[in-house]
Amino acid sequence: MTLNAVLIANRGEIAVRIARTARDMGIRSIAVYSEPDTGALHTQVADEAYLLPGKTSAETYMNIPALIEIAHRAGADCLHPGYGFLSENADFARTVEQAGLTWIGPSPDAIELLGDKLSARALAVEADAPLAPGTGEPLETWEEARDFADEHGMPIAIKAAFGGGGRGLKVVFDEADIEEGFASAGREAREAFGRGECYVEKFLVHPRHVEAQVLADAHGNVAVLGTRDCSTQRRFQKLIEEAPAPFLTDEQRTAIEEGARGIIRKAGYQSAGTVEYIVSEDGTVSFLEVNTRVQVEHPVTEAVTGVDIIAEQFRIADGLPLSFVGGDTTDPAISGHAFEFRINAEDVTNGFAPSPGTVTRFDVPTGPGVRIDTGVRTGGEIPPYYDSLMGKLVVWGPDRDTALARAKQSLSEFTIEGVRTVIPFHRDMVEAPEITGDSLDVYTDWVDHNYSPSANHNGVDIEHIYDERRDVVVEIDGRLHTIGFPVALLGAGGASADTGSDAAPAGDAANAVTTKYEATIVEWLVDDGDVVATGDPIATIEAMKMESQIKAPRDGQISLAAKQGERVKANATIATIS
Repeated sequence: MTLNAVLIANRGEIAVRIARTARDMGIRSIAVYSEPDTGALHTQVADEAYLLPGKTSAETYMNIPALIEIAHRAGADCLHPGYGFLSENADFARTVEQAGLTWIGPSPDAIELLGDKLSARALAVEADAPLAPGTGEPLETWEEARDFADEHGMPIAIKAAFGGGGRGLKVVFDEADIEEGFASAGREAREAFGRGECYVEKFLVHPRHVEAQVLADAHGNVAVLGTRDCSTQRRFQKLIEEAPAPFLTDEQRTAIEEGARGIIRKAGYQSAGTVEYIVSEDGTVSFLEVNTRVQVEHPVTEAVTGVDIIAEQFRIADGLPLSFVGGDTTDPAISGHAFEFRINAEDVTNGFAPSPGTVTRFDVPTGPGVRIDTGVRTGGEIPPYYDSLMGKLVVWGPDRDTALARAKQSLSEFTIEGVRTVIPFHRDMVEAPEITGDSLDVYTDWVDHNYSPSANHNGVDIEHIYDERRDVVVEIDGRLHTIGFPVALLGAGGASADTGSDAAPAGDAANAVTTKYEATIVEWLVDDGDVVATGDPIATIEAMKMESQIKAPRDGQISLAAKQGERVKANATIATIS
């Protein structure tokens, strides 16, 4: 290994993950951090850490000149972008190489070819991969999307050409919503990736999301590390992944894996990558896109293959062959089954809304087959400026049923206080027949259309799951019993540990419309003085790279108190309804 020092151009759990592998390989790790991330776990795990002045992504983790300057100042000879931020930015990759650093990832040309979903589609056609109907070029106006829908029918998927990870993806079921869906997809794409071009595909109803993990080196080895199912999503952001993807036919699995290998070979790709597909309700497999970076869910594949994907990225960038190649095949054997649960700071009872704040308790599960990747610990801050991902729980078992049983136990032990998280959702889903049955009956928009936190799912009372509770252990006839009580019944007051989630409106104004978290007013959907009804969408806001809507809490005439584009604090009054 000739690489000596890596600048990690990222934050959170992936920066921690890269730093740990770098240490294993004898590579010095150099972290960067924004002002809100001062003292964050990734800065403590890395060997060194340098400040990127500012708060927003653009000011910090996407500030290319600042990243290059720190790399030179710290003596880095390579740079790992992680995922998100600049990881799929070909211009950044070129700048890194022009600065004399080794880029830990695919070549800039490969990023452009495959990261642009339109050219990736063209390559998939060349490789005879099955494809859903779609536009061949970015659209200039929303009316072009409407014309496509007129020809191919609804629903349609509006996708950011340079996006990924569900950002800048809007599925539209009603033609009347095409204009707003097109505008929203472009806004999210510009915010997350710096480019807002969008194209349109025919959306296949009730599709599963299945992908193949690929590693390719400079020696002609293209290895497929099996499949993953990532169908449990909300707003096309993955929540639960498992490997290998269950309930596929041999023909489907072969088409997915060999199709991925063929696309990667044709692209001359080197590094880790993911080829994504949708598997429709009728069993049709259709190419979706290629992610030209390491995926958030890569640990679930590591759990069933024993391959350290980050370490392989370093090896490939250093010109070395894949470490596991040998014999008659380049593909590692698959052993057992694994699940990954993304632990996001989001409020399940409020439509998975972001929940930034201070983590007052962070207790993780232990046991055989359990792995925690996190960038958070007790006392840490979840800033409102970045992604809501706090960490990942990965659980392996010798078979799917055992992995599920271990997952249930691990989720029951996982305790986070101070911010609301999706752990209650995960506890619910691992009991759901859609996942635990003899088939996988979850599809990419199943959560959006079928999951209601007001219902009592599988015995889990989601609506009240965030109420602060304390366990009391009592002995009855020589046997211990653990009983959970709401804090209010124990005389400790009724305050919730999830600060800010149930805060009263600023100034206790009975007619105030407030935000529950710090956010930017992206767009007012009403005008000052309009008459609104309870439940009417009145504003689109953005926080933690996600757009959501504020709805009118009552009937009346609205007076706007915040400007479009303004960043507002948690619980701030943005309007009044009288």
